[in-house]
Amino acid sequence: MTRDPFVAHRSLLFTVAYEMLGSAADAEDVLQESWLRWADVDRAQVRDPRAYLVRTVTRQALNRLRTLSRSREEYVGEWLPEPLLTSPDVAEDVELAESVSIAMLTVLETLGPVERAVFVLREVFEVPYEEIAEAVGKSPAAVRQIARRARGHVAARRPRIPVSRSEQRAVVERFLAALRTGRVQELMEVMAPDVVFIADGGGLAAAARAPIHGAELVAALLARPDRVVSTVWLNGEPAGRVELDGRLATVSLVVENGRVTRIHAVANPRKLTRLDAPAELTR
Repeated sequence: MTRDPFVAHRSLLFTVAYEMLGSAADAEDVLQESWLRWADVDRAQVRDPRAYLVRTVTRQALNRLRTLSRSREEYVGEWLPEPLLTSPDVAEDVELAESVSIAMLTVLETLGPVERAVFVLREVFEVPYEEIAEAVGKSPAAVRQIARRARGHVAARRPRIPVSRSEQRAVVERFLAALRTGRVQELMEVMAPDVVFIADGGGLAAAARAPIHGAELVAALLARPDRVVSTVWLNGEPAGRVELDGRLATVSLVVENGRVTRIHAVANPRKLTRLDAPAELTR
């Protein structure tokens, strides 16, 4: 028996929605809305179900993104993407792993809704310009311009020097080991002098309301010896799961030149509900 195309492509559709929204909960809502529309479609009229479903999910995600952008302006403190537990296999697809990393999703937050949709569909999923144009309601020529602008915007904000997977993992392990001991000097040695610490508590957990700059200040903040720290795979990269006084947080790191340059810490409990089973991400 042939599987329904929506079921067959569900992990792809979820990945598209998640990359556009930075929230697994919102991505699931978009998939539910898209499924309801798919259920009413005359399948005999759909020549390419995969392309049709990607367009449908893109439109629903765009609608959701426009609504969310207003609510995120009122968010308490810094807003970070919702971390997802992933299997190490996701890292085998280097481009997919980079595109779903917390660092990249944070950069994508600085794009407008249509720019973000165009960038994700073109750069990550290699959707033809004509199909993207149909999904976002623009001409193919306009989409090409938007894609070029979005690429430049992202390139200016992503880490300048890519690191190998082995170096990334080694630095992450060094940082987490220093976090376990809570020793200021060990933390400072693994961080760049101009490291930036960004925390998301959403007003529901204790967290810095604004970014903290500089290794000395960040080390002083993180120097607590009573944490339980473990290594997990989040968003296609090795990261940290931290428990302190019964509270949970995740720590995702940007590494450049052998040191941590950026720390994304999520403590908002509403964003930490998907750390028990790996999410299925694909493209």
